[in-house]
Amino acid sequence: MSRLLSAGLAIVLLGFGGFLLLSAPHSVDIARYDGLTGDAAKGELVFWAAGCASCHAAADAKGGDELVLAGGQEFATAFGTFVAPNISPDPVQGIGGWSLIEFANAVTQGVGRQGEHLYPALPYNAYNKMAPQDVTDLKTFMDGLPRSAQPSKPHRVGFPFNIRRSLGIWKLLFLREDWVIAGDLTPEQSRGRYIAEAMAHCGECHTPRNALGGLQRSAWLSGAANPDGKGRVPNITPAKLTWSAADVVEYLTSGFTPEFDSVGGKMAHVVENMARLPEADRRAVAAYLQLVPAVN
Repeated sequence: MSRLLSAGLAIVLLGFGGFLLLSAPHSVDIARYDGLTGDAAKGELVFWAAGCASCHAAADAKGGDELVLAGGQEFATAFGTFVAPNISPDPVQGIGGWSLIEFANAVTQGVGRQGEHLYPALPYNAYNKMAPQDVTDLKTFMDGLPRSAQPSKPHRVGFPFNIRRSLGIWKLLFLREDWVIAGDLTPEQSRGRYIAEAMAHCGECHTPRNALGGLQRSAWLSGAANPDGKGRVPNITPAKLTWSAADVVEYLTSGFTPEFDSVGGKMAHVVENMARLPEADRRAVAAYLQLVPAVN
């Protein structure tokens, strides 16, 4: 009996050790950031493309208030309610004083300053495709934004999803750094892919997920249930989105559809963000969308 207990204990310890090993957080390749200096003007374009203010500013923020990233917006999902944290440059309540590597770890690896896994409500599964220079420029721009001393509110996530270490296994299963749309793309198409798949993280909302919250990349951009369970995010593959490239550009500029309807809901923030980018970027996104396989 004692041998059986010892063997059982050994198996448990080995399993726990394997779990700790597989679920360990990983840092960015520091060498990729060596010698980089940020450009705030370029970082502002990254900021809007990435939609940072859409989640981290107050829900009804307009104008200059959009740049106060005090957090507080709530996002209800089947796994719990996630609350956007304060990511202003405040050194106590925000991320003021974070190093470039700490910032890059959070944005692209989903790893916090203390080495904890961050929930994928932060779309690091898209941001992990961002170029180090863009991450550096983004941090430089954000370092100059207004400070807020508003404390971050805790997420409301129950067991077992509140075990952050288990997110390491989720990342092992679902984190991908390769492009969904591969092949020989033109420079314009490549730019559109970079915006749509990385910075603007279109797939995070428009792609269905499995029971564990992993993206079903085989159904890329084919529509999905809203995380809060109310309604659906539309299919924007060519099977359903039959607009011309010019129609897509106009929509991402003004919010008006070819049917003379106007954008609403959370997509209104996306259009506001995209409208701040050069028109060439909106044309690039339109060119990319025409490459996406049609999914009914």
